[in-house]
Amino acid sequence: CPYIIEYIDIPQFRNNPKLEGRYSNYRHFVEALRDELVKEGLSPNTVNVTAVNAVDGSVKFSGLGYGYYLTDEVTAVQDTHSAASLILTNTANPNAQVNIKSDYPTLIKKINEDDNNVGWNDIGDYEIGQTVPYYHDTYVPDMNGYQTYKIIFHDKMDNALTFNKDSVSITISSNKKSYTLKSDEFKVVENSGEDTFYAEIPDLKAIVDKQFPEGMNNNNENTYGQSVRLNYNATLNDNASTRTGRAGFENAVRLEYSNNPDSDGNGSTGTTPWDTVVCFTYKINGLKVNNHNKLLKNAKFRLYSDENCTNEVYVKESPNGYVVMNRDSLGGTDHTGGARPSSAVEMASDAKGVFTILGLDQGTYYLKETDSPAGYRELQDPIVITIKPTFTDERNNYNAGEGATDKTLKTLEATAHVKEFLNGAYKESDTNLKTDVTDGSANITVVNYVGTKLPITGSNLTMICLGAGTITVVGALALDKKRKKANKD
Repeated sequence: CPYIIEYIDIPQFRNNPKLEGRYSNYRHFVEALRDELVKEGLSPNTVNVTAVNAVDGSVKFSGLGYGYYLTDEVTAVQDTHSAASLILTNTANPNAQVNIKSDYPTLIKKINEDDNNVGWNDIGDYEIGQTVPYYHDTYVPDMNGYQTYKIIFHDKMDNALTFNKDSVSITISSNKKSYTLKSDEFKVVENSGEDTFYAEIPDLKAIVDKQFPEGMNNNNENTYGQSVRLNYNATLNDNASTRTGRAGFENAVRLEYSNNPDSDGNGSTGTTPWDTVVCFTYKINGLKVNNHNKLLKNAKFRLYSDENCTNEVYVKESPNGYVVMNRDSLGGTDHTGGARPSSAVEMASDAKGVFTILGLDQGTYYLKETDSPAGYRELQDPIVITIKPTFTDERNNYNAGEGATDKTLKTLEATAHVKEFLNGAYKESDTNLKTDVTDGSANITVVNYVGTKLPITGSNLTMICLGAGTITVVGALALDKKRKKANKD
């Protein structure tokens, strides 16, 4: 009489302490039995499952004779959530339902956007030199039946991102406590294969069982389910200066995990799919001219992050323009603190009137002209430049490669507020700058009006000029008196 064996994964079975204990003893028996079958050289029948029941995900084997069947999932499908299982099936009943004990971890990666209170999501933008925070989130899977359990975070990032190894920390948390792993409980290895780095916890099971004993039942099995978070950061480096705008700089991770409970932790492993996040940076194309569109060379500029122009945004020269150096890389915090680097320079327009600022974040900057070419007077007030990108509303659903399309970085806008002093009066204006979202650029033209460069009232040069004028007037009066006396004589 034929019968059917059904394989159905029931989530409630995973977290039942009573069944966990029974299952653990059962697994040890099955492991020993399978080892004996292998020793005897018996060849198993292999079934390739190409589809499951669309309703409940079950797989049915029919037409089997009465007896005992040992079943084992032996294929770890890459880039899917898969895990091995080993079940003894008693077929004394015409119909038998078997629940495969198969649990696996999942993985989520996030980047921290510090603008507009966005926080952790899949998309961000930064200045060159700025610290870029990331985390990987997973959960402790059901490890009952395993002697040891290994997990490895495989991380690969764009070469515009520099990994900071010392920033790595791993914390395991339940709803009652948190535990941060000690340095000897995990290892970080850089530049291995396609990985920028990987972080490995050789025996997650031992750590969780020791640090979270409150989850253990009478059969010495844990309920598990604690969260695992790996935090680290990278730095947006100078390579980003040649690739502003789209397609951005991606960082991806996947988790490798034990999926063979018969091994000592060195057996076969499964992997999760890659999870990817992205960040962007922008640039300003500056042009210096006079009011007759003549290109002006050697006009000097500095960039600031505050209205009072006290927090300078340092830049250094490169073949492509002036590259921003965020103060995160100088011992400070974003736009404050830190030591002025020896490579920091004052920007100057070249022979074609061009100056380019590379590696900017979204937000407001203050471009101050510090010196103008001979015959011109520099602007007395800084130009207020605001860079505003528009991203997708689906900021937690980024897929690899979408940074190069309009699906992620949709538009780029920029404005400039200019205050000028002309003909004895101030004039203020707001301009929408021409932008190119593909290369992340905003174009601004800074105009000097033709005229004599005059000293500012109250300056030393003013006093010198006044002194020279006084001397000239006094001299003229003396000369006039001398002439009148000569005529009288």
